[in-house]
This record gives sequence, C-alpha cells and structure tokens, in this order.
Amino acid sequence: MNPRLTPLAAALAIAFAAPAHAQANNTADLDTVVVTATRFSEVDTNVPSNISVITRDDIRKTPAYDLPSVLKGAAGLDVRALYGSLGIDSTIDIRGFGETAGSNTLILLDGQRMNPIDMGSVSWSAIPLDSVQRIEIVRGAGTVLYGDKATGGVVNIITDKSGAPRFGATVGFGSYDTQTIDLNGAAGNETGYVNAFAHYAHTDGWRQNSQAEQAALSGRGGVYIGKGEAFVDYSVYNDRSGLPGYLLSAAYAANPRASTFPQDSQRSDGYRLRPGVTLPIGDTLRFEAELSMERQNQHANYVSWSSEASRRRDNWSFTPRLRWQHGLGGLKSETVAGFDYYSGEVDATYTTSASQSANQDSSGVYFQNVTEWLPGLATTFGGRSQRMEQSAYQEAYSAWYGMQPAMNGSATYTRSAWDLGVSYAGNGWRAYGKGGTTFRFANTDELFGYDPFTGNPTFAGNLKPQTGTLGEIGGSVALGPVKARAALYRMDLEDEIAYDGALFANVNLDKTRRQGLELEADWRIVPSVLARLTYTYADATFREGAYDGKQVPLVPHNKAAARFTWDGAAIGQYSAVVNYVGQRYYSGDYANAYDKLGSYTTVDFMAAWDFKPWSITARLLNAFDKMYSPYAGYSTFRSDYYYYPADGRTFLMTANYNFR
Repeated sequence: MNPRLTPLAAALAIAFAAPAHAQANNTADLDTVVVTATRFSEVDTNVPSNISVITRDDIRKTPAYDLPSVLKGAAGLDVRALYGSLGIDSTIDIRGFGETAGSNTLILLDGQRMNPIDMGSVSWSAIPLDSVQRIEIVRGAGTVLYGDKATGGVVNIITDKSGAPRFGATVGFGSYDTQTIDLNGAAGNETGYVNAFAHYAHTDGWRQNSQAEQAALSGRGGVYIGKGEAFVDYSVYNDRSGLPGYLLSAAYAANPRASTFPQDSQRSDGYRLRPGVTLPIGDTLRFEAELSMERQNQHANYVSWSSEASRRRDNWSFTPRLRWQHGLGGLKSETVAGFDYYSGEVDATYTTSASQSANQDSSGVYFQNVTEWLPGLATTFGGRSQRMEQSAYQEAYSAWYGMQPAMNGSATYTRSAWDLGVSYAGNGWRAYGKGGTTFRFANTDELFGYDPFTGNPTFAGNLKPQTGTLGEIGGSVALGPVKARAALYRMDLEDEIAYDGALFANVNLDKTRRQGLELEADWRIVPSVLARLTYTYADATFREGAYDGKQVPLVPHNKAAARFTWDGAAIGQYSAVVNYVGQRYYSGDYANAYDKLGSYTTVDFMAAWDFKPWSITARLLNAFDKMYSPYAGYSTFRSDYYYYPADGRTFLMTANYNFR
C-alpha cells in the first residue's frame, strides 16, 4: 500500500462511519462563546481583552474565498501573500512585526498550533473555509496561555463540530480558469457524531507561473461520555503552485503579471491527527487533553537555479489542562492550569547545498485565575514557565568555492511570563487594563548561521530568546445601533530576533517598541444595512542602537477597512468591502534609507441569492484592478527594489445545494 494514502483512508473511514438514521445534534452558532481567552469554552468572559470574533455569518457575507483574506479587515492585523492565489503562502501580522510576523503571531486550529517550528508558512490548505465555525482574534501577547510565538497575538480558528444530519455541495468557477468544489456532510445521535469537509480548488493564476491547486479533507468524529466526549480531529491536504518570483522595478511597472522564474514550482502534502478527550469531574472540575501528530512534506523545484529542495517536518504535542471553578469565599473564581509538550524535527535536503536537520522539544506549565470581586468587576492573573531544547546539524559540503565543514550544535533556554489584568462591565459598556511579559525562542531555521569571514556554517547558539513587556487599556460600548471597541497598547521588546541583511545573519536587534490604537465599530444603520468599520494606528520603532528612532520595515502607520452589507431578503444580500493599507518601509530597510512602499486601497463586492435549497454567490475582488504589492524589498546586490504583485481584478461565482 502507498503509505501516503494511509492518513486519507483513515480519515474517510472516520468521516463516513456514521449511523444510518442519525438524529440532530446542537447546530447553534454560539457566537458569544470564546475559547482562546481561557483554553476552555467560556461564555461572556471576564478576561481583560478585546476579543474579535468573526462568525460563520460574517464569513458568508465577506467577498473573500480563502481563509487568510477573511482576516484582512480586522483591526491590528495585516495579511501579506507573496503570490495571492488561494492564500497558500499568506502571513498574518498582528501589531506590526513585519518580516518576522510568522514567528510572532500564533495561529491555532481548535486550540492547537499550526505554526511550523521552522520559518515555513502555515498550512492554510489544511483548513477548508467551509469547515470554519468562527475565528477568534486576541491581540497582544498570548504567551501565558499559549507560550512561544504568541507575542503579537493569537488567531484561533474554531471548526464546526456539530453532528446535525446534512449534506451539501458547492461548485465555483471564475477568472483565470479558477474552479472550486466543496462538500460537507455530518450525522449524529445520542451516542456520538461525525462530520467531514472536502475542498478542491484550482486556478491558472493572475501572474505567469502563479497557477495553484489545493485539495483537503478534514473533520471530526466523537463519542459522548456522559457530559463529556472522546473525539478525533483529522485533516489531510495537498497543494502545489508555481513560484513566479519577484519583479524588479522596471519589470513591475511594465508588466506586473510577468514571471522572473517561469518554471519554478513547489508542492506539499501532509496530515494531522488529533485524538482528545473532554470530561467533567464533578460539578466544579473539567479536564481536557489532546494528543496531536502532524507531518508535512515539501518539495521545491528551482529550475531557474538548477536546484531542488525537499523538506519533511514532523510534530507531536500533548496538551492536558484543568479548569477548576473553586470560588473564593463567596466570590466567583476559577483557575485554568495545564501542561504543554511539543516536539518537532525538520530534515531538509538540497541538490546544490548541504543537507540540514534540526530538532526541538518544548515543555511548559501555566495557570490563569479569574476572580469576580463584584458584579462586573473581575481580575485576571496568570503565569507560565517554558523550557526549550534545540539542536541543529549541517553536513559537510564540497562546492566549487571550497569545502564547508559539517556543523552541529545545541542550546537550552528557559523563560517565564506573567500577566495581570482587571475588567469592569456596566450596563452596555466594558473597560479593562492589563500588563504582562512575553517571550519568543528562535525557530529552527534561525539556528543556522555562517561565519562572515570564512563562509563556514555556524550554530547560532548565541541568539538570545526575545523578551518583552506589554501594557494595554481598552473597552467596548453599545449605544443604540452602534457597538464599538477600542484599545491602546504599548509593547517594549528586548533581543528581538530578526534577519539583518546588512550582516547576512539572524541577530538580536536593539530594543524596539510597538504602540498603537485599534478601533472597531458595528453600526446598524437601518435594520437591513450593517456597516463594520475598523482603523489601526501602529508605530513600530527602534528605541536605541544604530537604528534608534527608525521604523520597523513592512509596518504601515495607518490601516483601515469598511464593510457594508445590505440584506435585501428575497432579492439577495449584497456586500462591499474597502481595505486601505498605508505606506511602509521596504523589507530589510532598518535604516529607513530608501523610499517607502506605496499605500493602496482595494474594493471587493459580493452578492448572494438564496433559493432554498439552492444558493448562488458572486464575488468581484480588487474590482478597480488596483496594481499594488503587499510585500516588497530593496536589493543591495541589484541596487533596485523588488516586488511581489498582488492579483488584479478577479471574479468568482459559486452555487451551493443543500441536500438535507
């Protein structure tokens, strides 16, 4: 048997082993439930933070048709893709980390890490958009509850776990020979449930050699144990795409659809299997735990460089935790405590360079207490200690420029974090304040370095863990048809880990600061018209050293979005989304010595018609065909700017049929 088919066969078996006469389970979208703030389902949480929740209904009303693009309009977030097609290589940046956003924004799927241990991107293909029930966004450090890589914030993607009997299919077609197929099905009774989501998409791409294809199957099967359950989450996926590369200034201006590397390509496949259990222990204690296993295989063919690269990543995790509603005298009080263990390894081979491997083991303990002292007045206090053990190895390599010796090294670090907050809620309003600390360890790719004098490989064991402090105040208010949220924050970091192109090395930067303002508002203009408005002001600067006072590259000062939705009932639903991203410095320009990358505004439209059991949706993205580049840099070798253009005007129409 082909071993690569084994996870798929297992997933299919789980997905369709449902009882023939299943009965309905709970299908309600509990939009007020927040998981990310406590790692347990919590209604109307007192945790001091502005948590944005993108509901299933929000997703249906947005023109975006890939998961990262759904996040574009959220305050404090910036979404950057190199090639745009299907969101395969998108990076989410919370609170202005620019180039290192992927290592400072934690992406979770049902509370489990999606970030790889190296510098690779999140496997968005493993998450069919149709499977998403809601998305929770917590800005500011989530280090106490989630550990490493949560410095900027946390995005937790919550999937649909219902077993209500259903089966639906959606097919789509659009610009550049885009084709999509989505299937979903579920069944359940008083004993348990299963659900499954299948997704396929293909596009020839807007740019030359930007074709992309992705396929995924995911879902969950569970058996009820009293008021708890035992379950298995699963996903298998495969994607492939062209790698058109950057365009220098003249080529970008002349034809942004061109390709510098017309034959380069990549492909990846993988699976994730996560058995778990959630059990109440008496009336005041609840236990939850998951054991996760994940593998990803990647292969890139750089025809333009006569080179190929292959990489295999394996990750395991065990995350047990307890929620104890113990009270404090006559006060309402609860404590969450848990243990996280993560282990991963990466093996990479190259046809024109030496093979590399790296291992990482992380273990952490944490707790968080929330106590309500008066009705509406609550405090939060938590802490975490985490130990990271890492090792890296590179084989000896003989090339035309001489012999490179082998390299190996290892390092162990331990860091702690704490947070403290207070929140107070009145009639139609809420205010909070919080402070705390954060940390990040180097990822495995950052462990590899080179001696600037000999060119020999070195182990970057001198990279210190990144640490920082955070302060934030904010709140929310409901005034008739308007609901608004606001936050002011400041984060000071020391030993921030980043790549400095002037030194050709990963380094600990001089002290940096992030501070800013985030605003979100929902305005029900009339019963059938809703406006959602967001604005972000972000200031990311160096506060000492050679770059003192300079801006961190790729971080715009200003970002805004507006979405207007009209529910025309029998004549359909219509949405318009406007996204604005301000000027920012080019990637790598820590000295702010070059021009700024221009601002841009895009407009997307969507229309949907419901003819039960049919529904039709039409999307028009980048309606005015704006030419822009979400990611660009300056090359000292070429003495020129280079760009990764975003897609131009794109149309997609889908038709959905619900069989039951």
